Amino acid sequence: MKSHQIKSFHYCILLAAVCVLMEGCRKPPAVDVTEVSVSSDAASTLTAAEPEIQTGDWAAWRGPNGDGTVPDQSIPLAWDQPKNIVWKTDIPGRGHSSPTIVENLVVLATADEQSEVQSVLALDRNTGDQIWKTDLHKGNFEQRMHDKNTQATPTIAYDGTNLFATFLNDKKIWVTALDRKGQVVWQKNVGGFSAKFGYSASPTIYKGLVIVAADNPGGGWLAALNRDTGETVWLKKRPAIATYASPIVFDVGGRDQLIIAGCDQVVSYDPNTGEQIWSVDGTTEACVGTVVRYGDLVYATGGYPGQETICIDAGTGKVVWRNDKKSYVPSLLQYDGYLYVVDDSGIAICWNAETGEEQWKQRIGGNFSASPILVGKNIIAIDESGKATVFKADPQGFERVAEQQLGDEAFATPSVSANRLYLRVAQRDGDMRQEVLYCIGRPDAEVTQAE
Repeated sequence: MKSHQIKSFHYCILLAAVCVLMEGCRKPPAVDVTEVSVSSDAASTLTAAEPEIQTGDWAAWRGPNGDGTVPDQSIPLAWDQPKNIVWKTDIPGRGHSSPTIVENLVVLATADEQSEVQSVLALDRNTGDQIWKTDLHKGNFEQRMHDKNTQATPTIAYDGTNLFATFLNDKKIWVTALDRKGQVVWQKNVGGFSAKFGYSASPTIYKGLVIVAADNPGGGWLAALNRDTGETVWLKKRPAIATYASPIVFDVGGRDQLIIAGCDQVVSYDPNTGEQIWSVDGTTEACVGTVVRYGDLVYATGGYPGQETICIDAGTGKVVWRNDKKSYVPSLLQYDGYLYVVDDSGIAICWNAETGEEQWKQRIGGNFSASPILVGKNIIAIDESGKATVFKADPQGFERVAEQQLGDEAFATPSVSANRLYLRVAQRDGDMRQEVLYCIGRPDAEVTQAE
């Protein structure tokens, strides 16, 4: 190669590298966030209606207690036996939303990435047959998406009457209320969203509100909508940082508190008004996991670029203990006064929830994005390859109970209802990828719910 050709070649390489750096460092466009406030009296009236959820339903992200635990249920642990696979159903498209189990339905968010359609799908919980599918958004898919995220990651919430689906579409966060027949009741563009790696926060139901978080580098926000009408009751600004956690409401410290981690802080808000109760510097910039509790103590973990697990007294907003361990994507579990984590790299740890003292640590292998759940006294953790490790929730030591394999890929956290586990996985055959929903349980215990 001649010298001028070599120089030209080197120049092209340098120019390409500069372009990549500029794209990676490009500041995301700002989001116009206008706060909405409501008086305490008005908020009290608007949030008077309590949701009416049937006992045993898995009606939102992390289940009936918002913490991924159902200690009063059991499932068979031999998934390779055909008798324990009640049914399996192919799921169109791709998504990481957990199955929402309500009355006679199993409900999922999904997205067809080729035709750019975001949808909600409902199956019969006894047979797995599709009952309805409602397309909500067509086109305008987000291009800034992490390989481990999808266009349908948030889990659907249910309030006893309607289902609430959240999607990032056209650089906005949309909330749609659907009835149990899949008919749209209302749809609301809540606010702008400038993505770094997509969107993942699931909505939470509180009294008459549906609450959504939208932390993003263009300008974050947290909003509460009237779940009957979609009207914005309150909306509060948050830092302009990309983070991904779902909000959760707990009765702690003598009052209801809406708590979320991320943006280098753990913050508590009054869920009626959105006014801040306390804020603690902690965890790190980006968090994915949802806060858990033990009595009046709350726990958060994250993430990127730092790493920390923190325990806070929700009554005072004071730090009780903290350490330099983390789980970035999977949420924590609390059971019987002990905190359990299965981190992204497959290390399981048990801590004393009050003191933070480590009880044991065990590498179980694999990479994890789905959150562990507790069924009975067993913890089920499913890695990204579809391998499930079942171990005892026991502070005395790690005890492996079973290992199971379903599918070739698993990112969605499983759900449990009526002694049945619902697991969303993907199976691969060469370049072909097919999502499948498994129902695992004892077939002789048929579930019958209200239509």
